[in-house]
Order: sequence, then C-alpha cells, then structure tokens
Amino acid sequence: MTTKTFSLGGDLTVNRLGFGAMRLAAGTFDGPARDPANGVAVLRRAVELGVNHIDTAGFYGRGAVRANELIRTALAPYRDGLVIATKVGPLRGPTGVPSGQATPDRLRGLVEEDLRVLGLDRLDLVYLRVGGTTGPGGEPVAERFAVLAELREEGLIRHLGVSNVDAAQFAEAREVAPVVAVQNHHSDDMELLTLCEETGTAYVPFFPLGGGGTPLDTARLDKVAARLGATTSQVALASLLAASPSVLAIPGTGSLDHLEENLAADELVLGDEDLADLRG
Repeated sequence: MTTKTFSLGGDLTVNRLGFGAMRLAAGTFDGPARDPANGVAVLRRAVELGVNHIDTAGFYGRGAVRANELIRTALAPYRDGLVIATKVGPLRGPTGVPSGQATPDRLRGLVEEDLRVLGLDRLDLVYLRVGGTTGPGGEPVAERFAVLAELREEGLIRHLGVSNVDAAQFAEAREVAPVVAVQNHHSDDMELLTLCEETGTAYVPFFPLGGGGTPLDTARLDKVAARLGATTSQVALASLLAASPSVLAIPGTGSLDHLEENLAADELVLGDEDLADLRG
C-alpha cells in the first residue's frame, strides 16, 4: 500500500479505510432491526478512530431504524473533513428490501430526501446505483446519470459516482459528467479496476469481507493471519488495500468490537510472502 489516503475528485482527501453504514440498522435487509443507540455508538467511535469516509444510502434501514438518521444523530454537526457518500436508485419494496429502481423523474426527490435526513446543504458524493440484486451490465445509465449531473451543477452534489456497473456503463456515465468513484461488488473485476487506476477514479468494493453470495477464501487468509498474529478479517482488508492505491475499503458492522478489529487492519503490513500466499 503506497499511501493510506485517496483524493476524490482532486479535492476531497479520505482515508482509504472507511466505514459502510449498511449494517448499522440491521445485519441484513430482511433481518431484525438493531438497537439504534448501538449504531450511534459505533459511528461516534469510528470517527474517533480516524474514519473520515462514511458510505450510506437512504434505503439502508429496517423498520424505523434508518442509517442516515443514525448518522445525523451521532455526528451532526459534522466535523470538517468528514466525507459522506450516499447512493440513489434502488427503491424499497413492501418487505423493506430494495427491489425496484427509480425512474429519472424520481431521482431528484431521493437526493433531496438524503439532504434533509442527513441535515446537509450539499452531498459530498452521490452514486447512481444501477440494477437490482443482479450483477452489472445490460441497461443504459446516461439518462438517470444526467439527472444527478444536473443536481451537481445546481450545487446540491459535489461529486458523482456509479455503482454496480460494468466497463461500458462506466464509460457511458463518464460521457455525461465526471465520475470520481465506482462502487461494485467485491470481485476480481480487473478490467474495471484498471480503468479506475488509469482515470484517477476510486474503486470501492462493497461486501469487502464476504457476503452477497461471495464467501471469503479463508484458507489463504487464515495462513497469513496466523503468521502475522492478525485476524482473518484484518488480513482480508489489508490485502484489499494492497491490491491497488485506487481501492477504498468500506467494511460495515453494528459491533464496536468488530469495528475496532476492522480499523486496526490499517496498521497491518503485508510482506511479499504474505501477498504471494494470498494470490496463490
């Protein structure tokens, strides 16, 4: 890892190990709601430990417990340098699980709702989250991304990103407006990661510690963890950051202990032997 920070859009410097808010309200979209007081405590501790990049979305929540409300309760008024990224596009179905997509005419309302709930005048980074629970590809993004580009011109959004996209969709969005970050499922999509490196774009994998149908390769991770006296999760995060200086990690948790374990990965140094074992 050549540096511990990344400059989003050339003007927002964030630590490459951040925090994802998806698990604050519930462990899964259809799981039981968590105690909101615990979520507030996790957020405050994350910032105390140096997190300055929080990834969230208006559709993160379960019942009356919503991630964005927890963020405002825990952290407003926000300290200087804290970057909050959010996503729009998915719509919650009757069960609370995101199962639909917003049409272009609904995106403005979703952005305005995030501004209101978070208590902000401008959102630092807004992703257009494309598609449902399936993988990227297969649908145009330009019309919807143009709505977010207009909101950026109006000053409601500082920077734009895309999520759950393939290389063609990434290129299509970049024809409309600058893209500073791509947020995709944690996978071996080297083509898109290379494009991000070449264009100065952050690559932000979600489910960095497994989930979403992709388990961790614990055999390799456990071997390195035992050698370094670290945990499997810490090695997984350190290897993710070592993959490219363009990668930003956003592990999420509703546990204070797990939070501290994750953030300690920032100090873990992987040697050549460790990286060779991890890459097989």
